[in-house]
Amino acid sequence: MNIPIRPRRNRQSEVIRALCRETLLVPADLIYPLFVHDAATNEPIDAMPGCRRWSIGGLLDEIDEAKKAGIGSVVLFPAIAEDLKTPRAEESHNPEGLIPRVIRAIKETHPDITVITDIALDPYNSDGHDGIVADDGRIRNDITIEVLCNQALSHAQAGADIVAPSDMMDGRISVIRNALDTEGFKDVSILSYTAKYASAFYGPFRGALDSAPKSGDKKTYQMDYANIRECIREAHLDEDEGADMLMVKPAGAYLDICASSSVIADRSPSGREI
Repeated sequence: MNIPIRPRRNRQSEVIRALCRETLLVPADLIYPLFVHDAATNEPIDAMPGCRRWSIGGLLDEIDEAKKAGIGSVVLFPAIAEDLKTPRAEESHNPEGLIPRVIRAIKETHPDITVITDIALDPYNSDGHDGIVADDGRIRNDITIEVLCNQALSHAQAGADIVAPSDMMDGRISVIRNALDTEGFKDVSILSYTAKYASAFYGPFRGALDSAPKSGDKKTYQMDYANIRECIREAHLDEDEGADMLMVKPAGAYLDICASSSVIADRSPSGREI
């Protein structure tokens, strides 16, 4: 038969299939989330069977094992002692706080590891919210951004490679980018939680950090599960404000949102995607 175009030619052996494979997932694509606390021992996380809150020493050992498996990036989440939590989350930007010390320890021991840090106030906020809470219960957007900037700078000063704002405050990417650039941290990247949907999937995570809201919920700043166009708007805003990478969370339940990243990439000269 005269069939000049035969796509099966690219499937006829494992070697050819591997050569033509469009989508690959390898360990280097993964970011390892690590929970750390200021204690001498590792501690099981009841809400996450098989996971631990690591001591700094235990975390360094775990990173060594991750490197052997081919993982080159970690993201840090702190479990902060209750007596350090305040309504203004001052501990979030303590230069001698837990996360800056962990960053320095990682960079001294594993300088080739890419360190990503979570930029949000809920682990440090006595109210358990990602932002500063007003007397009437509203989340104060602009004052929160001031604290987030201080947090991002303290992480950059300690040696973080990427800061990841997960707070969902309006306008925080441009302000953090400007703060980093002004202080000489132009090479520190921003990984924005550009579409963080309000979700019950975060329950175990909040249990791991003891960071659940003391009152109310996070629906006035995290996104409504029903909205796709709002995600695209948020993504355009974050890209225009200087985000280097964009994230959808939780990804597994929002694959339609992840697929919408092509809308953003087509618009962007850089082709940056979710």
